[in-house]
Formats: sequence, C-alpha cells, structure tokens
Amino acid sequence: MATSRPAALPPAERTVGQLVAESIRFYSENFRRCLTIGIAPAALAVLTPHVSRTLAVALAPTLYGGLLSAAFVYASTLVLDVQPERRRLVAAWLAGWLVFAPVPFLVFAFILPALAWLAAVGLAVPVILVEPVEPRRAFGRAWALARADFVHALGTLATLAIVVFLTQTVLLFLLRGAGGAALDTALFLANAVISPILFVGTALLYLDQVARVK
Repeated sequence: MATSRPAALPPAERTVGQLVAESIRFYSENFRRCLTIGIAPAALAVLTPHVSRTLAVALAPTLYGGLLSAAFVYASTLVLDVQPERRRLVAAWLAGWLVFAPVPFLVFAFILPALAWLAAVGLAVPVILVEPVEPRRAFGRAWALARADFVHALGTLATLAIVVFLTQTVLLFLLRGAGGAALDTALFLANAVISPILFVGTALLYLDQVARVK
C-alpha cells in the first residue's frame, strides 16, 4: 500500500535534512536536465589526477572556477525557474568564478573553511539571477542572506558535501567492481550522476535564507 510523502515545510522552517531530501526529489524529477550540471565537475575530477601539482594550482582559480561557476549558474536557473537576460547570466557566472576560485586552496587547508566561504558568499550567484540588484552589490546581499541563519547555511552545505562524497564513493566502488569500468570512466560517471545534488541543494538554500531574513 503506497504512503504519501509528508508535506514539505516552507523554506523559512525547512530543516537541513528536509532541504537535502528536497534536493534529491528535485533532481529525480528533473533528472535529464540536472544531469548536465554534473558534466563540468566530472571532467575536473578526471583531469585532476593527471596534472602536476603546479599545473593544478594554476588551474584552480581559472579553469576550475569557471567551470564550477557555469554548473552553479545553470543549476540555479533550473531550481529557481528563471530565465535572466544575457547580461545577468554573464554577471552571475563571473561572480561564481570569484566564489569558486579560492575553494580548492581552502580545501587543501581543511574542508570547513571552504564550506564556510561558500556559505558566506556563494549565494551571490542566485542573487544576481533573481533579484533586481546591481551585480556589484550581490556579495553584500549574499552575506546578508548568510547571516540570516549561518548555522543553517553551513550545516546544509556540509551535509550536502557529505552525502555527495559518500554516494560518489559507493557508486565508484560499484562501477569499478561489478561493472568493471576503467578508473577514469567510473570516476566521471560517479561525479556526473551525483554531483548535481550539491549544486541543486545550494540553489534551494537561497530560498531558505531569503525566507529567514528578518
């Protein structure tokens, strides 16, 4: 006998666990379109082991930042159901580039500073796509949204990161084991399929933080 899914809480009351559940639900209901989000992170996951540390440092604020920003911009347009003009898309992509550029260096230090940085300024991308603010003011608005409930923002990103990492690891193991796929192929597929949840969840976090601003 089928059971109905519990009614979702409004964004202002949504818990971290429910936001993650809503991210998975959105992804499953829009699987084909969301799958595109994972192409850039998957390509970077395959590329990284094959480049030197020096080249990786050079690519982190350039290629990595640009591709991850493009993935987040696309995820935000899907989740928030917006079709901004070209100028806004470019501005959001540039803002996302600035957001993601230092992340690889922060991850080397420890994962928490990277998550804290994303929680503090990462919402600048959906701000530019949705709100009628000048792009140069987007980071100030993003910080105001983060302060509305920073524990919720940081906890959401941390939980999404853990869920994505663990799920990718299991899928990678299955593809390498039962599927017999080559490492690069398995790594690409695992990242392409699972990583969109992280970007979808971050876009949904924007709605939660907007609803929490007093």
